[in-house]
Amino acid sequence: MGSMIRQEVSPIKDPILFLQLAFSSTFFAGLFQASLGFLRLGFIIDFLSKATLIGFMAGAAIIVSLQQLKSLLGITHFTKKMGIVPVLSSVFHNTHEWSWQTILMGFCFLVFLLFTRHIGMRKPKLFWVSAGAPLLTVILSTLLVFAFKAQNHGISVIGKLQEGLNPPSWNMLHFHDSYLGLVMKTGLITGIISLTEGIAVGRTFAALKNYQVDGNKEMIAIGLMNIVGSSTSCYITTGAFSRSAVNHNAGCRTAVSNIVMAVTVMVTLLFLMPLFQYTPNVVLGAIIITAVIGLIDVPAACQVWKIDKFDFLVMLCAFLGVLFISVQNGLAIAVGISILKLLLQITRPKTVMLGNIPGTDIYRDLHHYKEAIGVPGFLILSIEAPINFANSTYLKERITRWIQEHESEDQNAKKQSGLKFVILDLSAVSGLDTNGVSFFKDLRMTLEKKNLELVLVNPLGEVIEKLQRADDSKELARPDCLFLTVGEAVTSLLSTVKSSNYV
Repeated sequence: MGSMIRQEVSPIKDPILFLQLAFSSTFFAGLFQASLGFLRLGFIIDFLSKATLIGFMAGAAIIVSLQQLKSLLGITHFTKKMGIVPVLSSVFHNTHEWSWQTILMGFCFLVFLLFTRHIGMRKPKLFWVSAGAPLLTVILSTLLVFAFKAQNHGISVIGKLQEGLNPPSWNMLHFHDSYLGLVMKTGLITGIISLTEGIAVGRTFAALKNYQVDGNKEMIAIGLMNIVGSSTSCYITTGAFSRSAVNHNAGCRTAVSNIVMAVTVMVTLLFLMPLFQYTPNVVLGAIIITAVIGLIDVPAACQVWKIDKFDFLVMLCAFLGVLFISVQNGLAIAVGISILKLLLQITRPKTVMLGNIPGTDIYRDLHHYKEAIGVPGFLILSIEAPINFANSTYLKERITRWIQEHESEDQNAKKQSGLKFVILDLSAVSGLDTNGVSFFKDLRMTLEKKNLELVLVNPLGEVIEKLQRADDSKELARPDCLFLTVGEAVTSLLSTVKSSNYV
């Protein structure tokens, strides 16, 4: 948001206008987010697959952890970028700023927090140990810094904080000047980024705790939060990964924890701000690292590799994109590849050749069932996707190639082609459009030229109804070319052939 607004307004030369545009952009972002929820467009989050979330979670956890090196090493000049390259460059280009006192304190508290986390994981009854450890470290570190004046020995502290709540800002919202286009564009783009990150974080923790996330409610909640925030001096925000991880690590289970946190923050802002003056930044970094380190799920990544290599590629792209580019671009790349996978599945549907398992009337994929054998005179195919404009041409070409391969095999064997029937098992074809109807018509004409007969098996209600409505000659849906099972079709057609002395 800052970079977009800064292109037209300087926060130094005109800070009041800059704030007005920021609050107005936040309002439009919230309005856009809430509108998506009210319009029931929560299905958009379904493009965040489990593989995407695993990669995003691991990449974000590493990035968030590396960001804490600023506090753990005591570096003053640190990059604001999220990529691993600028973060590590900032770490090693500022080695002269490293503070051994900060490193020692950070290491001690980090080990303590990791130890208490290990206790909480090994012994669930002692969950309170890991839950109370972050608060204990804040109190102890603050007392140590105050008692030994550690801020004078290289340990960075939060410092003096202003007391009081945010002032109202509804009078600073601008919707009528020459900057209206800028704030609407900024609100739209930052709203999308905020929404994507927030829902990705929500679904990440939902997967960890095995509960469901309602995308519409998430959009409405985040949107209304930003609309209200724009009137209370807040810029756009979302479900933060690091703070959500701290909340998760503390053992919070319901939304009541948010109420407790809100009240605690309000009381702190009003009365307790002076107490945090001596809290060292290094302890806050150690708390965040402890919280996010458990979100790197290596066993889940290995399982994705075993199950689906394409999903592993999606996961890897999300991980590397978040790690080397940015959180937003990493998610965008992973979602883009997932959509590409869906398009490939739609435009190149799975079509398999079936064979009979000897001694039964069961027909299965010839490649998966080694005992299955083809039936002489029959080409039996199963189409496992809706037939529509995106794949009808491919299906026709694929079936034609199978027929040509079957005929060439017969020619190589120096015998006349014995192929008489092409059977299509349509059990998995859930839908049909105009192109799908044309596919059946064209295929039937192609087979007629080759003296082959098209037979349909178990077409669903919608499929058969559309074929009947579109087929004036009633050739596609003839009763003698429709069967409930492949076994029934083969048995009936074989008996017809024998009675007609074809064999």
